[in-house]
Amino acid sequence: MNALNLTLFQWLMAGSQPTPWVLSVASAFALWGSWLCAGVLVVALWRHRADRAYLCIVAALAGFASMASHAIALSLNAPRPFMLGLAPSYIEHAGRGSLPSTHATVMFMVALAFLLRPSLRRLSVPLLLLAAITGWARVYVGVHFPLDIAAGLLLAVAIAGLLAAVQWLAHRFISFPASHAGRARDNEKTAAASFWRHP
Repeated sequence: MNALNLTLFQWLMAGSQPTPWVLSVASAFALWGSWLCAGVLVVALWRHRADRAYLCIVAALAGFASMASHAIALSLNAPRPFMLGLAPSYIEHAGRGSLPSTHATVMFMVALAFLLRPSLRRLSVPLLLLAAITGWARVYVGVHFPLDIAAGLLLAVAIAGLLAAVQWLAHRFISFPASHAGRARDNEKTAAASFWRHP
């Protein structure tokens, strides 16, 4: 796994003489990709009024994902590429642990949460693409290994899976009684109408 990780990193990284425009694009995404993701979440909160409660839960889960990722990275304390001298760091970054990537964790989690909601699903594809590009960018500029991004994706899948499980349980055990009560009311109305039509 480590050999594959290093091979992928050497293939994706900028190196000592990067193409200037590619480096500019990568640096922009590495620094601002997560803010674009947050912007999409804010716009969705403003435009999708029916989904605001769900989006507030997604925002809370994004905070939880960030804290969980930071805690895991702190405990593992995996060095970053620039700390090992494998590549220069083209953006300023602290030397704390890099596994998993917090950017990847939060951004993929938000994208997957949008994917789970039919009314928000059309926004999930650009969010997934944004998360993937940001992950590549942070490898390119020398602050992450590909394994860090993959670990962030796995953690995001786990958190989104938890959200999906809670949604399923809520639908199964909360919506069912409500729909059952609704059917009972409809049956009562039908019976009442039948009663008045047929004295």
